[in-house]
Amino acid sequence: MKDDSLMLYLHVPFCVKKCNYCDFLSFASGDDTKERYVDALCKELVGRKQEMLGRRVSSIFFGGGTPSLLSHARIRRILDLIRRIAYVDKNAEITMECNPGTATFENLKGYREAGVNRLSIGLQSASSKELKLLGRIHDYRTFLKTYQDARKAGFLGVNVDLMSAIPGQDLAAFRETLESVLGLSPQPEHLSVYSLILEEGTKFWQWDQEGRFQGDLAIPSEEVDRAIYADTRERLTKAGYEQYEISNYAKPGFECRHNLGYWTRRDYLGLGLGAASLLSEVRYQNETDIGKYLADPLAGRSAQTLSKKDQMEEFLFLGLRKCKGVPKKEFLECFGSSLSEVYSAVIEKNVSNGLLEEDEEGIRLTKRGMDLANYVCAQFLLDEV
Repeated sequence: MKDDSLMLYLHVPFCVKKCNYCDFLSFASGDDTKERYVDALCKELVGRKQEMLGRRVSSIFFGGGTPSLLSHARIRRILDLIRRIAYVDKNAEITMECNPGTATFENLKGYREAGVNRLSIGLQSASSKELKLLGRIHDYRTFLKTYQDARKAGFLGVNVDLMSAIPGQDLAAFRETLESVLGLSPQPEHLSVYSLILEEGTKFWQWDQEGRFQGDLAIPSEEVDRAIYADTRERLTKAGYEQYEISNYAKPGFECRHNLGYWTRRDYLGLGLGAASLLSEVRYQNETDIGKYLADPLAGRSAQTLSKKDQMEEFLFLGLRKCKGVPKKEFLECFGSSLSEVYSAVIEKNVSNGLLEEDEEGIRLTKRGMDLANYVCAQFLLDEV
């Protein structure tokens, strides 16, 4: 059900260099372009002020790219502007993505003083060999320095991103990375653990097409990938983390509220190059050409009005990512029809197959269902409503 809350996503497209697996809208650039980009982003914020009127900003997320390539003064400028033109909750979650080695202690301290209260650090692996293959610019020692600096700067909510199913990786190798991160003191409050996906257009995609991932660099099998997933879930549960989404684990009270908003289809306004928005039943997509965006950050935004069918499918796809699943009451309130009226056959089939479980509250994936989440979700595509 919609409320007066609004999430803000701000895209920072800059990075030191493109990672070999990355298909995000990101690129290297000089300081002059960064300054012009922040100018454009602030101009867009003012221009979108009308879309924030009467709304309560509950979370802000700086994503990328590598937002930590912006100085703390630039981040403060953006956040101060948001506070001037919109109502921001006093306890709003303000997250910033950070790559190891791209943020000095001075900048980390400045981000924290500007109001950033959650840091997401992209480690991916503790193995130097795997990091080099991925095209990362850091090693594990550099990550440790960034992590320690973040704690000294006052960050009490830290996420660490990890990647599994890297070419040549087996269960033992990923377990070494996981144990390294769990050995941190204090432990991260949040862990995001994603399986590598070969995205078309990336170096990894090209190398796979060329047959480079063979022998010692073979892409892990589906069985190995599932074994890593099950082992990770078991190990993190023992370490006091709760799995609340297919790829995300948190200490109690440290779930990412911004991402939970995405998975429950809360309204969010995306600002910056290529940023997406969801406002009521309309999805927007910002201009993706950096030259055009810098020239006029308010131009070039496309819009797509979602049909009831589109909205129902999104509600199911996104809701099933959460371990709590899809709530029946909220589905009925949103669409005026019950889950059983629309999806009874699909639900019964997957409950029977052990992939879904159902109770009075809603439906959710079983552990086996999480392994086959894409297969299950595809069955909720509707012909008509």
